[in-house]
Amino acid sequence: MNAFILVIPLFFIRFGLLGMINKSALSRAAFFAPLEGGERVAYFFYQVSNFFIFLYPLFLKIQTKPPKFFIGLFIYILGIVVLIISTIAFAKPNRSGLNANGIYKVSRNPMYIGYFMYFLGCAVLIHSMLLFITLLIFQISAHWIILSEERWCIKKFGSEYVSYMNRVKRYF
Repeated sequence: MNAFILVIPLFFIRFGLLGMINKSALSRAAFFAPLEGGERVAYFFYQVSNFFIFLYPLFLKIQTKPPKFFIGLFIYILGIVVLIISTIAFAKPNRSGLNANGIYKVSRNPMYIGYFMYFLGCAVLIHSMLLFITLLIFQISAHWIILSEERWCIKKFGSEYVSYMNRVKRYF
């Protein structure tokens, strides 16, 4: 079975589910905070790795040999669950526009965690070290994107976001 099928649920979650719950959340999810210095380089690697992660599975097949198949499937499904939960919470910010409810009480960036688990599951299901290395590049570059988002959130939400940062860890 072609591995591209693994990528399809992400489109339904990211665009379909988010759009059904809150159309304005789609534009918020596509927003990138202003980048400074090395963040621009990280953004480049983020976009290139993102592009590769989505297209590379077109050329591969899902490997069904146990136990890697079951391990990969578990991680993949867990990633889907985290993405669904974080997408639902993202679509319902508080009155000021800050997402601090639901899973956002545990992590300031649950979507990034969900993406990592989701694509880690894909890499295991495909048995692709190249996809795994690209995922690591994606995740490291995403950290720099997150830093720019945090700086932007501090400017936008002020002490409310600083208080949130003090209560909730960046990842988990």
